[in-house]
Amino acid sequence: MVTLTINGKQVQAEPGMSVLEAAKANNIMIPHFCYLEDVHQVGACRICVVEIEGARSLQASCMVPVREGMVVRTNTARVKRARKVLYELMLSDHPRNCLSCLRNQNCEFQKLGELIQISEFRFEGEKSKSFVDLSSPSIVRDSSKCILCRRCITVCNEIQGVGVLNVQKRGFHSVIGPADELPLSSVNCTNCGQCVMVCPVGALLAKDVTERVWDAIFDPHKRVIVQTAPAVRVALGEEFGYPPGTIVTGKMATALREIGFDEIFDTNFAADLTIIEEGTEFLQRVTAALTGKNAVLPMITSCSPGWIKYIEHEFPQELDHLSTCKSPHMMLGALAKTYYAEKIGVDPKDIFVVSIMPCTAKKFEITRPEMFINGMPTVDAVLTTRELARMIRDAGIEFQELPDGRFDDPLGFSTGAADIFGTTGGVMEAALRTVYEIVTGREIPFERLEVTPVRGLSQVKEAAIKIEGTKPEYSYLEGVEVRVAVTSGLSGAKRLMKEVAEGTSPYHFIEVMGCPGGCIAGGGQPKPTTRSIREARMRAIYAEDAGKPKRKSHENPFVAKLYEEFLGEPLGHRSHELLHTHYVPRGRYNELEGTRIPIQTK
Repeated sequence: MVTLTINGKQVQAEPGMSVLEAAKANNIMIPHFCYLEDVHQVGACRICVVEIEGARSLQASCMVPVREGMVVRTNTARVKRARKVLYELMLSDHPRNCLSCLRNQNCEFQKLGELIQISEFRFEGEKSKSFVDLSSPSIVRDSSKCILCRRCITVCNEIQGVGVLNVQKRGFHSVIGPADELPLSSVNCTNCGQCVMVCPVGALLAKDVTERVWDAIFDPHKRVIVQTAPAVRVALGEEFGYPPGTIVTGKMATALREIGFDEIFDTNFAADLTIIEEGTEFLQRVTAALTGKNAVLPMITSCSPGWIKYIEHEFPQELDHLSTCKSPHMMLGALAKTYYAEKIGVDPKDIFVVSIMPCTAKKFEITRPEMFINGMPTVDAVLTTRELARMIRDAGIEFQELPDGRFDDPLGFSTGAADIFGTTGGVMEAALRTVYEIVTGREIPFERLEVTPVRGLSQVKEAAIKIEGTKPEYSYLEGVEVRVAVTSGLSGAKRLMKEVAEGTSPYHFIEVMGCPGGCIAGGGQPKPTTRSIREARMRAIYAEDAGKPKRKSHENPFVAKLYEEFLGEPLGHRSHELLHTHYVPRGRYNELEGTRIPIQTK
């Protein structure tokens, strides 16, 4: 350990820590702004300046490593004056329409001004930028609110590996965005929203559609159906003062009913359905491979729309590796406007489907033409977890006082396997639970059904499961070792896809989620989303699974009834029509849009 003195107090820190991190570890708060733990550390804003004995000028504490005997002062008159001037200079180039900003009362810039006691606006002058990019269906970019902290650049380039956002121009005219001032919709943005998650102000926001949903709810001619993703129920509570990872499923269902939705369905139902379709598709591909027929392996999951857009841009030649299954909420939207509409005798045109998602990319997904049925969108609007919280507050609902409600049948029942879709490794684990039992007639050989090798926040996880004691009809699988891999975040996806493209991938099945940690850390979740918060939400997801009476997707009785009454069989004609899709080669510069790439046999 390194011993140093901060504000006259002798403290210890681990070698390699910055002064800022050492102070934080010893409960000494240094105001800071651009720094973000585990994400961004470049000293762009200088708000964290401190006096260090022996240094002529003030130092950015986030950038200076600790050393033995160092003497640091964080709260001198010189430091306080410098912080105030730095803040006021940033404020002079920032709009002051805080009351109408979606980040009002949840803005890091606002909180910093309160912390360092700014009470007047001393500097006025020309504003450096003022345009708003509304081209994306997922993300709004308001340059007038950008304070050039560069967090979004780090997360887009280094964590996600997409590289859409960078500093353009220089000096007073610097602006963060795509090259050549292109709009987000015209570049290879995946709509993942991780830039939105790290933006400290309102410069990057998820596109808000709450008013459109209110209009539908108040329309007497519309039947408004809502569905909620598994990751929402372990994060929504944070917006109302609950600790991260609190499960609020029942209160959420009641809140949705009080808002005025006509039916409250659960995306988890469609997650169970996805496992039946995707598991059958995987078995079909493996069977073809083992019997000498054409088969494209590894098969890769298709639940994450940010990941889908990424592969369309970066690896368009490998699209045939994707499962053809739609994401669960798109499946449920299709069923709501066909199966359920027929059941209740309502014209599908009068049904308005709303998805509550942890994801900003799903706002883009519902606009994809290939997702429409009979000229209609299968899902009409996507609300993020944050947007739902705003609607609950807008409706005057005291969330913490709500009794627990429940989802509506038949599209509201789910197994524990569906719950774990909300975290990285969950889709893979759910699929293995079902596929292994279908092939052998026995439960997967892991304690309490928990496939621990694919759990956790590591960027790439892998597992191998040997199939033994098969049913007679699956005897050709006897002794086969199925190798699987799981990744979350697009940098991990790039790593695995390079192997696929080179033909060296050792896996049969790969799960990819676009956001680091999976949907629990999606671009539409409550802020902040640190590693400890991800871990808390993940524990809650697994607790929800463990508490369910049924924990395997093929045990869902309502899914079985759906096949019996409506779909017929997995991968059948109606399933293909409603639950499956195709993908669009785009290329890194969208140069392939409108082209067809022949399927590769590998």
